[in-house]
Amino acid sequence: MAHKKLAIVLEAKSIPACVDLPPELAFMGQALQHQVDVFEKAHDHDIILDLAPTGTGKTKAAFTVLLHEKNRCQNAVYIAPTNALVDQQKQAAEDFVRSAGLPHFVIAASAKEVKTWPSDVGTRPGEKIYNLLRNPATIFPEVGGDRPVLLVTNPDIFYYATFFAYQQLDRVNIASQFYNSFATVIFDEFHLYDAKQLVGLLFYLVLSHEFGFFAQGRRAILLTATPEPACDAALSSLKNQGVKIAFVDGETSTAVLLPSQTEVNLELRPQPDRDQFLLELRDEVVQRVRAQPDHYGAVILDSLYQINRLSDLLQQKGLANQVGRITGPSPLLDRQRAVQCPIILATSTVDVGFNFERHPATDRQTLDWLVFSACDRAAFWQRIGRVGRVLGRSQTNIPSDAIAYLSERAWDEGLGSLDCTGGRDILQKTLTELACLDRPFLSVYWQSEAFLELARPLLKLEEMMQNLAEKELIPRLYQTLKKILGGQRDWTYYQKRMQALQAADSIARSKEKELAGDPLKFVYGRARWELITTFLKVECPEDWKDLQAKRTTIQQYEQVFREDTEAAVALKKFCKSFSASYAPLFGFRSSLFESLAIKDPNGLILDLSEKTLLDPIHLLRYCEFASDGEEAEITTRAEPPYQVSFRLRYHGNRLEFLATQMNKLKAFENCRIERRRDNAIAPTPLLKKLEKELIPGVIMCPIANAPAYYRLRKERITAYPITVSGNSFETEYAFLPGLPGILTLAMCGVKLKLPDDEEFLIF
Repeated sequence: MAHKKLAIVLEAKSIPACVDLPPELAFMGQALQHQVDVFEKAHDHDIILDLAPTGTGKTKAAFTVLLHEKNRCQNAVYIAPTNALVDQQKQAAEDFVRSAGLPHFVIAASAKEVKTWPSDVGTRPGEKIYNLLRNPATIFPEVGGDRPVLLVTNPDIFYYATFFAYQQLDRVNIASQFYNSFATVIFDEFHLYDAKQLVGLLFYLVLSHEFGFFAQGRRAILLTATPEPACDAALSSLKNQGVKIAFVDGETSTAVLLPSQTEVNLELRPQPDRDQFLLELRDEVVQRVRAQPDHYGAVILDSLYQINRLSDLLQQKGLANQVGRITGPSPLLDRQRAVQCPIILATSTVDVGFNFERHPATDRQTLDWLVFSACDRAAFWQRIGRVGRVLGRSQTNIPSDAIAYLSERAWDEGLGSLDCTGGRDILQKTLTELACLDRPFLSVYWQSEAFLELARPLLKLEEMMQNLAEKELIPRLYQTLKKILGGQRDWTYYQKRMQALQAADSIARSKEKELAGDPLKFVYGRARWELITTFLKVECPEDWKDLQAKRTTIQQYEQVFREDTEAAVALKKFCKSFSASYAPLFGFRSSLFESLAIKDPNGLILDLSEKTLLDPIHLLRYCEFASDGEEAEITTRAEPPYQVSFRLRYHGNRLEFLATQMNKLKAFENCRIERRRDNAIAPTPLLKKLEKELIPGVIMCPIANAPAYYRLRKERITAYPITVSGNSFETEYAFLPGLPGILTLAMCGVKLKLPDDEEFLIF
């Protein structure tokens, strides 16, 4: 039975205004009640969650916490989820600081910004950020005096700093600043954080509690319009540990209500296959433009390819001058043009705090209609909140239209029985019950063997406190994390495994001449023991048995590595592979390769600019291009798209491969990327440039693990074809380089092995 479209009217929304502004906030002139509530709750709470709707001033609410007397002369940090939002919120922070008369010096710190800072006080990114926080005048002499810093940064830098992931010379210094110097910590749009980013956030909150920073006056403000159930559960557990948490929803008071969103005529549709979907979108946009040419709208999709193809289709209909794109690769100039266009085509880059502000400002909503797809609840509510915004506008009663495309599985799970007369409340309740809109990887990641990642900062903190009474805080901190995130192993288990991994990483990063005569030269204490035992367990099982039976000693193997060149080479090779294998679990970026500089003279991806950065996989799949070795120039769109696959040369037979390589997280050597169409290889010099010595991931058999593979396809998780050729065999399997695929396999019951032969478990 075909899934029918559903039509529902979402009633207009209002937000309470404050009728009795505290004297400390008098400079604001007018304020919303949730902004005042955040300020008031910060008097006696450690963590404040502002759950006000999208587009109602949560950022300004968070900045009010800076006004508390004890925080005025202390550093603060604002973590925005994207670099584009870092720039935008820096300006918002400067405006607030200026109007409030605060002494804070506001500075944006993305990787791009940090590179532009003077090099006379540091050449490394971590060194520069440390010097900035220690004394901003060392980098910006114009600051003068002893002013506190308000650092506006992104989750990447926050994670690298707090998880001791910067270079060896900087990691302790910068971590100390991030742990000790911030009186106010603001996490913006944290519902859009992935599992790894949320681990970093929760770790920081737990540490702030266990190490007494909340008791000393630190305040953490979390901003989200769509809290995740997994995060709610984690925060509830933290509350049970004695942390004072306040929730501000901003919609309970009814004293003075200001219109915030118009009535929305929403239609829910099942998403068709790609080609039909694009044609349907084209026709929908064309019809709206012709029927109401004075109305503005947007299309928001998750796929960059679909946005660019839709742009082509609309241009063919004569709408080129009315269409603008806002995507990840879009430079600032393109975004500024696009936001003034009647038709905006955008990817998820606009989900995070992007303002569709037109100039001159309109007296009604900036988006009259919106068409979008959504793969989870957070994306749905974030995107529906973009249309019909009227807070502060003079015209607030013009209805808006929206069309939301959801997976057909939503109808299979009961969406078809939605009471379309029930408005927002019934829709929210119904969507909450649809499993296909869950984000399962949040809690699954925390409760899997990826919990090992938390051992990295814990181990470093334990090392720093080796001779201090505070060392006892580490096991206590771990126990709290275990309760909150749902871990099952004890601290010693992860402590030992992380010691082995960090020792391997140290050897892998060292130069050959530095390790001459002793590959274990820079590995000390217990870490040396753990690395050797892990090496023997994985590479030399017979020697491992001898060590377990005490027929040999660790000291004997240390001597072998010093005196036997072949053994030393084997250890170094193992360390390099062992360290690289964990990239899908510990790496912060989801893409396989670094973005490439590209030229787009024909406007296939960009509207105004000709240069940007682009994911190489997207380039290989969807573009024809010429490359001079430095830049790639896009010439035409690839129609049909290419297939990206891999080829692995294995030195052994098929049974050996199945026993030692299959369903195991490994870093594969002799693995090459290929670009194909109709089973024919399409050569390009770019492939050589993308080759890596080791490519980490998991190889699985789609046939032997059919239910798991079906789940991967259903969840649209990338699984690349990989051809494995060995001694007398050549077989095609599936290669999963990213964490979502690995977690999905484990969730489906596939027994995965980690590089140290431990099982990858989900508890």
